[in-house]
Amino acid sequence: MPQMLLIVEPLGQRAERGRADGEVAYQRMLDFAATLQAEGLLMGVNSLGTAARRLSRRDGAVQVLDGPFAEAKEMVGGYFLLDTDDPAVALAWAARCPAAEWATVEVRGVGPCYT
Repeated sequence: MPQMLLIVEPLGQRAERGRADGEVAYQRMLDFAATLQAEGLLMGVNSLGTAARRLSRRDGAVQVLDGPFAEAKEMVGGYFLLDTDDPAVALAWAARCPAAEWATVEVRGVGPCYT
């Protein structure tokens, strides 16, 4: 089962950091991705935007809610999908992730929802 590193950021952090510091942080993340690629571990990576919509369907009715969501205190800002089934390997890489300095790096296995 591949392992995913989810970058969980405090809401508003990107705006508070500013453009110049944001570009520095982004470059550090690109460098981290390049290291994972060189190690043969990187299956996928992307940064996620701050705008979001939530969709649910109950009893045939569809509801779409536009963010930001008042109850949210954090957002998933991006991910790295690693080609390893070993959670310990993923945790070791999470500890090396630059985002661990300003966000939380959540490690989660990827697989079917029935397990």
